Amino acid sequence: MSTSPIVEPRQYQLNPAATATYTKNTIQSSGMSTLTSSSPIVELRQYQLNPAATATYTKHTIQSSDLRKTLPLAFFGFPETGSIALNTAVHLYHYPGGTRQRKDERAALAKKDEWKQYLGGVKECMMEQKSEIFVEAGLVHEFEQVTGLEYWIKNDCSMNSGGESIVELRKYQLKLGYDTVPNFLKLYAQALPSKLNAAGTHPTTQLVTILVSDVGKLNTVFEVWKHGGKSSCGMEAMEQSRQASRGAKEWRTGIAEIAKLATSFDTSILKPTSFSPLQ
Repeated sequence: MSTSPIVEPRQYQLNPAATATYTKNTIQSSGMSTLTSSSPIVELRQYQLNPAATATYTKHTIQSSDLRKTLPLAFFGFPETGSIALNTAVHLYHYPGGTRQRKDERAALAKKDEWKQYLGGVKECMMEQKSEIFVEAGLVHEFEQVTGLEYWIKNDCSMNSGGESIVELRKYQLKLGYDTVPNFLKLYAQALPSKLNAAGTHPTTQLVTILVSDVGKLNTVFEVWKHGGKSSCGMEAMEQSRQASRGAKEWRTGIAEIAKLATSFDTSILKPTSFSPLQ
């Protein structure tokens, strides 16, 4: 018999309605530390819905949107096309106080009877839930044209919903290595001005933020762009801006170098809900 040490990975798929109970009991029985960081984070949550129940989920979610927005919600929407599966609720939260703020605010929301009632109405609509933690890249604060997610929480545009705006998620999966993400961000920052200022870019096109994965699939980078508005089609604005960027020499050169760092690249087009701050 071998006496070599082994590691056994175990994965338990939980009922979403019972996750809180399972976690509480597991922490109590393990002595797990609950210390949290105060560094700013962004949480990306994706809920895969039963197609037959998407309308029910959306109705209840819109009705309870004021409760959800007691959290620092920046975006809530659904994919129209792209790599994210249809009938997936996609939401982004920006926590300036980090994981500590996330823990405290989600715990406070979970205690509210109205929230419990909402969850009771939608839990059967969800087939799978996913949460990942990101940080905003430092370059977000180096360019005036890049707003960052917190801007949209403070300047909630949901009152101006109803247009044809879209949010574009552009995902880079990078090679493994400690230097890969820093090298990507360096190349990206050098090339970005030429793209932002490319002649012919649609006036509604705006880079919202750059997100770098911290918990989840590592070495993942997201660009978040918005296109269109009340009087302009988001898809048409995106295509116009893409064509303009192809004429930006520094951007084309930078992307050629970035491509050497990546293993895959994909995009998704999301339609904001009526209560989404980012429109």
